[in-house]
Amino acid sequence: MLNSQVTTSQHVERERAYDVIASLMKIPFLDEEVANNSFPRKMGRVDAFNQQNSRKDVAFSWTNVYEKEPMPSTALESSSSMNHGIIKESMGQHRNTDIKELNSSERKFREFICGEEALRVSPTEPYCIHRPIRRGHLNISQHYPMQQVLEDLYAIWDWILTEKLHIPRSERNLYSAILVLPESFDNREIKEMLSIVLRDLRFASAVVHQEGLAAVFGNGLSTACVVNMGAQVTSVICVEDGVALPNTEKTLPFGGEDISRCLLWTQRHHQTWPQIRTDILTKAMDLLMLNRIKESYCEIKEGEIDAVAVVHSYEDGMPPGSHKTRLIALNVPPMGLFYPKLLVPDVYPPPPRSWFNDYEDMLEDTWHTDFPRRSDISDNFYPGINVGLPMWESYPVLTTKPKKEEKIGLAEAVTSSILSTGRIDLQRKLFCSIQLIGGVALTGGLIPAVEERVLHAIPSNEAIDMVEVLQSRTNPTYVSWKGGAVLGILDFGRDAWIHREDWIRNGIHIGSGRKYKDSYFLQAQAMCYINS
Repeated sequence: MLNSQVTTSQHVERERAYDVIASLMKIPFLDEEVANNSFPRKMGRVDAFNQQNSRKDVAFSWTNVYEKEPMPSTALESSSSMNHGIIKESMGQHRNTDIKELNSSERKFREFICGEEALRVSPTEPYCIHRPIRRGHLNISQHYPMQQVLEDLYAIWDWILTEKLHIPRSERNLYSAILVLPESFDNREIKEMLSIVLRDLRFASAVVHQEGLAAVFGNGLSTACVVNMGAQVTSVICVEDGVALPNTEKTLPFGGEDISRCLLWTQRHHQTWPQIRTDILTKAMDLLMLNRIKESYCEIKEGEIDAVAVVHSYEDGMPPGSHKTRLIALNVPPMGLFYPKLLVPDVYPPPPRSWFNDYEDMLEDTWHTDFPRRSDISDNFYPGINVGLPMWESYPVLTTKPKKEEKIGLAEAVTSSILSTGRIDLQRKLFCSIQLIGGVALTGGLIPAVEERVLHAIPSNEAIDMVEVLQSRTNPTYVSWKGGAVLGILDFGRDAWIHREDWIRNGIHIGSGRKYKDSYFLQAQAMCYINS
């Protein structure tokens, strides 16, 4: 009964939010006074970042879950005569036996499937989808234990390195890894991922870079307010002169997938969705379809926006069906970024946050502790012993705690993040240097919408009168990876690299003054993490 009441309350709030947004998008900005007082001011800026994907209505295909079938006898003979002609006679006596064994073998299921292929596996197949990361954290629960999550992460990374990058295990000790992580991860999660990279994947060394800071370097900037809009999490953090400011971090529990689910809810609300069984919980293929429709047709724009689209149905044991239909109110779902109550609540419960209490915390007693020096390392390796680095002197060091999500709109999050810097000169610079990254940043009309709503979210007593979103110099979906590569070769970060032997042998010192060997640099370097 309680769950029913909660669901009804959320439904009512979503209906109200929809009515507000629908009315907002239909009313033209004719009266300047009304526009200033009630609605965001239109700034007349051309959206230079409207890079809508090409409208592809081709249906997805189910993944082949079986291993590749053995080559037929004719192909084997052709291959033998071409590649092994000089030993054809010696192979002849074994050929008939080998062909019989291959033809008689039954088809085997693939051991595991990764990437988008995993999302296109039919629900009727004997597979279970594992999502080791969800909502910006390791997806740990009573049904998905930590060890299984870490094993799945290792399997995915090992598959990518082997199948996509063609780096075998035997050669990985010749490489170093750059670990670009979002701001939502906690200290313990960072430790576990570093252990996978260094201990299990066997890289020679690794370094941790913050995704927001990497994005700034990827666009050739040094100061910006980075808004990272991913599939499930949106984060905001400010960077000043190549330093991520820890007290400016904001994490919002929604992203592109929530917009896709809102798109489905909106069409059902208007009864424009075809009479098909669309279930994103049991069929991940349906979510892929919704994501494609969202990317192709949704945009933020005044007036009524509709389009004729092809909706596909994926029923068990049947080929995909196509349904041509008219979708309406396509400008409403993206507005969920500014009105989170519009978004459909997540069905899955959040992971237990108590797991992230790090009793071997990297920040504990590391700021004002006299660390023992190693004889093989110069004095410059430990700059400023017994005090924090100069870059952090003006910022408070708080007790480490799990990072909290804030259920506020995007405009309020950006405004709060920038104003928390406390310096008017820096605030003005950041408000004119907002950088949007992530797949959602490609949404048409998002740039002027962010500018307008952030401008009107600034309190009237603040001396800020201008807001500008910088145009990205590269695709915002992978600008962080470009920046991570840049950070990896800069000289000022060379001391932050962690070597495999040091991590395995000296990672945690039980009972000593320094619990975590490289904690000082993991936390104090410009590209690394601080829990605020």
